[in-house]
Amino acid sequence: MKSKRIAFLTLLLSLSPLSSVGNEYAWPSAQTRLLGENTIHVIKDGEHLETIAKKYDVGFLALLSANPGVDPYLPEPGTFVTIPQQLLLPDVDYKGIVINLAELRLYYFDKAENKVHVFPIGIGRIGRNTPIMTTKISQKRENPTWTPPESIKKEYLEERNIVLPDVVPAGPENPLGNHALRLAYGTGSYLIHGTNKSFGIGLRVSSGCIRMRPKDILWLFDKVAVGEQVRVINEPVKTSYEPDGAVFVEVHRPLSNDESDAGKRLLSQPDARVSHWLKSNAMNESRYRAALAVQSGIPIEMGNAAAPEGAAEL
Repeated sequence: MKSKRIAFLTLLLSLSPLSSVGNEYAWPSAQTRLLGENTIHVIKDGEHLETIAKKYDVGFLALLSANPGVDPYLPEPGTFVTIPQQLLLPDVDYKGIVINLAELRLYYFDKAENKVHVFPIGIGRIGRNTPIMTTKISQKRENPTWTPPESIKKEYLEERNIVLPDVVPAGPENPLGNHALRLAYGTGSYLIHGTNKSFGIGLRVSSGCIRMRPKDILWLFDKVAVGEQVRVINEPVKTSYEPDGAVFVEVHRPLSNDESDAGKRLLSQPDARVSHWLKSNAMNESRYRAALAVQSGIPIEMGNAAAPEGAAEL
């Protein structure tokens, strides 16, 4: 029998679900990393996955991975679509901002309010990867201007035949949107910022910065302070050993490192804490390997097993 932690999915039949700002979760209890429940949305005439992703404030690729076989642009009305709102927390300290590149999500751990806020993001494309880092917010900028570096100006000219000015003023043509948080990393060229484009959240589209939907960056901008810790990780496989003995795994597609990997289906590697004890526990190895291959981005219960050494520290 499956663990009691697996609840029935909530069925939303409302004609117009309200747009939200991120997804909010209660602060996790001790040794628990599993948060939330998935939602089911029923496709209506004229909807596609990008519009649904916006309504629920989830990423486009996350929604696509959770619903294999659904046409992202012409889904059949009446189709049930899983909204991936259940998740495992990354294996990090619950502090400040945490960005997991592999899942294209930003976490804000608000200890004062005992809440965890989760937002979809866009990150650096192949060749302009968002770096792994531990840093902090060095500056908050409202209505920022954008000074494109020479490499970007050259790229725009050669690939798009667009001549960028030395400085792009604040306004609707500014790709940084209306709010930006500068990170104290390297030369300070990396930002968490808004966008003037409706498409690209939940995708690898930027020149290395972290993009957020305008309403999401506004919320985060008002919430955080200069000096707030920011940690960027790359954790495609997340595993949780829950207090009741249930074992969950959440697998995302690994990021391509170069153009030769683009379009290929890369395989996730097992969690290092799992691989050495997998066969000697009750967890079904074939099911675990299948989860690594499917890469749905949704927590899947593997069964019950004793946690490996060190898991109690999660």
